[in-house]
Amino acid sequence: MKILVPVTEVTTVEDEFEIEGTAIADRYLGADLNEWDEYAIEEAVQLQEAGLADEIVTVTIGPDDCEQTIRQALAKGPDRAIRVWDDALADADLLDVGLKSQILAAVVDAEEPDLVLSGVQSGDDSFGATGVTLADAVGYEWAAVVNHLAHDFDDDTASVRRELEGGVEELTDVELPAVLTIQTGINEPRYASLRGIRQAQRKPLEVQDLADLGIDADGLESALTLEEMAEPESETDVTVWEGDADETAAELADLLREKGVAQ
Repeated sequence: MKILVPVTEVTTVEDEFEIEGTAIADRYLGADLNEWDEYAIEEAVQLQEAGLADEIVTVTIGPDDCEQTIRQALAKGPDRAIRVWDDALADADLLDVGLKSQILAAVVDAEEPDLVLSGVQSGDDSFGATGVTLADAVGYEWAAVVNHLAHDFDDDTASVRRELEGGVEELTDVELPAVLTIQTGINEPRYASLRGIRQAQRKPLEVQDLADLGIDADGLESALTLEEMAEPESETDVTVWEGDADETAAELADLLREKGVAQ
């Protein structure tokens, strides 16, 4: 069985920052591996360790700068990586769900994985729809917000438990090939070992552009445009007290009396 794991490099922002135009100034930004994708990677590696998967491939849509994050993912166990980028993508204001799923669908067509494990969402855009949109594009079965995956497959069927609204959970079987969006907490992602970090530097990382995937760049257009960016105004004030329990309890009591909550 081949497993494909879409991996996203997310933007991290310092607590204090400034907005310039429709973006946060670069000096306040960093980058890291998407938290939800770490759980998807770990689940794939556990399936491989259980003898259920022969190969794990990660795919990332991003420029040269994200290769360090890709190596970070490879250090946790996947066998090889694909990075997709093109000048046409660099000009886009926003890579929305439609664009991402179209590119990932071309990768799925080329790789023909039996199982796609995607994080539920990314920590920056938080669309939370790429996995299921990809499944629809390639005609795979799918299950979203999966918080348990049985590590035994009966007749090419995966047994999963997924989160629904209101704290309800659903047990269901999904026929392969399938796309599963993985929720945090499904496992405990491992730290990359020193050996894993060294091996990651030697693992194959193939770079492809849109032409390599058979995608016409002229036909790509985001359904979303970024019009404005602003920091939301705080509607309430937060009071933070420092000190031991007796001191802070007295200050809390004074504040509650001031607000008319306590006598």
